[in-house]
Formats: sequence, structure tokens, C-alpha cells
Amino acid sequence: MAKLKLTMACWDYDRTRPLMDGRVQPEGIELDIKVLRPRETFQRMLDNQEFDVSELSLASYTALKSRGDCPFRAIPVALSKIFRHSCFYVRRGSGINTPADLKGKRVGTSQYSSTGLTFMRGMMEHDYGVRSQDMHWFMGGMNTFREAPLISMDLPSDIKLEFLANGDTLEAKFARGELDALLSLYIPEMFLKGSPDIVRMFPNYKSIEQDYYKRTGIYPIMHTVVLREDVHERHPWAARALYDAFSKARDVAVEGLYDTDALRLTLPFLLDHVEETWRTFGKDYWPYGIEANRPTWTAIGRYVYEQGLAPRIVTPEELFIEGFN
Repeated sequence: MAKLKLTMACWDYDRTRPLMDGRVQPEGIELDIKVLRPRETFQRMLDNQEFDVSELSLASYTALKSRGDCPFRAIPVALSKIFRHSCFYVRRGSGINTPADLKGKRVGTSQYSSTGLTFMRGMMEHDYGVRSQDMHWFMGGMNTFREAPLISMDLPSDIKLEFLANGDTLEAKFARGELDALLSLYIPEMFLKGSPDIVRMFPNYKSIEQDYYKRTGIYPIMHTVVLREDVHERHPWAARALYDAFSKARDVAVEGLYDTDALRLTLPFLLDHVEETWRTFGKDYWPYGIEANRPTWTAIGRYVYEQGLAPRIVTPEELFIEGFN
């Protein structure tokens, strides 16, 4: 029997590369993989449902599910995870030392509705009592261009959000003293270049992130994997085949971390980081599935609602195709 041919868009991660080079193949499926940066993948999928299978922003997907206007069905693959305490940048000497100090301040971000910012605002509200309404938000490009929101935003009237205009950028506005903080998913250029004006709000972010995980069980998931609704309806078996393939590809990537011959040639200190990761998360530190990531799936469903990005809370079971645990 001929294999089902599906197009798939995702980035070239270590955990997807075995799918790209053929070491792992989903049973009964022939994938035509398009290697694209996440931002491009997300916009093309959200605007035109261009691919059969795709990496997708978790916050955007959750918000669409909440609105009842979602042309996708997800499998519980946690394709991208990252803590975001390192992404708070503030003006040196401003007296901003914790999120509580951001109340009443001018805060810039390139993507207000992004998953990263959604988790950052959720952490601010639940750990520090700072709500989205407590700041004056500015959205625009960090230093070159302005990005439009991934999905439409109908925010509550008490959230103050302005869009930069006339070619202005967030970093230029910060340099002029017109912003107090940047919540940036990317390291700002002025920080990389050593500007004395910008510092991380959490210079010891690593230990704070470890404490955050131990307290909450939340390891923020940025991207999941979706199938178009019509593809799932025609081929409901494909979801399990894809999930199993993504899981096997992840296992291949993890096993490669323990290849000490390669480590000695490339990343001699990686084993120290791996063992520290074991101490924090356990040896199964990049699990897929609902139960293993329940605190995180639950958090994103709550945060998009609390922040005015969605009309109701979505449960983990609602996020994913039936039959996964």
C-alpha cells in the first residue's frame, strides 16, 4: 500500500533532524518536510493553512481553540521549551529589580501575544501580583522591523498597548530613555554590544528558573505540533503515527548527548550540563504527552484567558486529539 504523503513545516532542531534525514520515519507516512524558521511557519500556517502538519505557537493555538475558531488539531509534542526569566531587560539604575517594580512602567515587546510573553506575564501575575493592566505596553520591532500579531487581538479596554510607528524601534526608544524595560524573546543588540544602559532584571536567572520549576512544575512550552483539521478527519490514524515518530526522533537526539567520543571533540562541558539537568528534571527531562506536561498545558490555558487573549480557559484534554495521555 502506498504511503500517505503529507507536507510538514518545522525548524531544524536536534529533536526533529532524525525525521529530516530519514533515520526516523512515521509508519505509513511519507513526509515532505519544509525547514522554516518558526515565525515564517506560524504565519503561513495561521494565514493559509499551507501545510498538512506544522510546528505552531502554543499560545496562538490555545487562543484559537478557546475562540472555537481553530482549523487545527494538536498532538502533545513539546517541540520547543525554554524558561523566560532571562528575557527581562531593564534600564540600569532604574530601581527595577523584580516584576513588582514594573507597575506603572513603560514596557516594550515585539510580540505581545507570543507564547513566551504569555508565560512571562503569567509568571508576573502569579508569582509577583503584577497584571498586564499594570504596565503601559509598546509593541514593535526590536531594531529593524515591526512584526504584526500572529493572530488577531481583541484585548480588554484596560490594557494599554501602543504600536510603534514611523519606522521607530524598541531599542531606539529604549536608548532614548522612552522605555523602562524590554521583555524580549531575543537578546537585544544593545545588550550583546555591552551597552551600559541595559541589564537583565534577573542576573541570577538560572537559579530563579530552577526554583520556579520546583515550585510550579511548569517548564514553559513554546511550540507544539498540529495537523490541519481536514487532514485529521480523513486520516485519523496519522496523529498517532506522527506522535510516535516525533518521540523516536527526540530519543535519538537525547541519546546523542551521551556520545562521549563526540563530546570530547565538540562540547567538552556538555556532560556537566546534562547531569545538572537530571538533578533538576530527572532523566526524562524532555517528555511528550499530556500527563508529563500537565502543569504547563494547564498554565497556558489559564494564562491566555487571564490576559484577555481568549474568551475561556481551555483544558489540556481539549488541546489535543483524543487518545493521548
